[in-house]
Amino acid sequence: MQDFWFYLLEGWHHIISIDALDHQLFIAALAALYLWADWKKVLVLVTAFTIGHSLTLALSVLDIVRFPDHWVEFAIPVTIVLTALSNIIKPRTPESKIQWNYILALVFGLIHGMGFANTIRFMLAKDQSLATGLIGFNIGLEIGQIVVVAALLCVSWVFVKKIKLAHRDWIMILSSAVLGISLKMALERIPF
Repeated sequence: MQDFWFYLLEGWHHIISIDALDHQLFIAALAALYLWADWKKVLVLVTAFTIGHSLTLALSVLDIVRFPDHWVEFAIPVTIVLTALSNIIKPRTPESKIQWNYILALVFGLIHGMGFANTIRFMLAKDQSLATGLIGFNIGLEIGQIVVVAALLCVSWVFVKKIKLAHRDWIMILSSAVLGISLKMALERIPF
């Protein structure tokens, strides 16, 4: 049980820590389209991200899939750039756009999962249960994502409901900020 709690805290820190800016930005880009009333849709969205993240994390830890770190570190901010651009190009939230976001979250979660794979591979000792470590880590990650999403939805509520900023304008402001930061990250990580 001690291993489970250790990995749960690692998953929590993986999304909450200051070093997790890339994951926080991705969650912000995903959640930008939603308001507090849409919290169930956002939970499904971040769970889709966790599923993708978990899958490649497991495949990578099992040494079934492996990609060069420098390409993964570049691909992660590129996924954020693409998600933010998607919000800016079509800032409305029709149902088809929401379905597209679930697919983006799952597929881009696959890429993000590779970002932590090498670290967790070394953390899992031979005598520890791989399943316990991965389950604990992913539960911690999911809890952290829910906290980030709840904070973002509270901020969007303040801007849209209290300050009376148009929802479209909120999407554009948040997505543009995320785009600027993630584009800088991508340019700094170009692997060639």
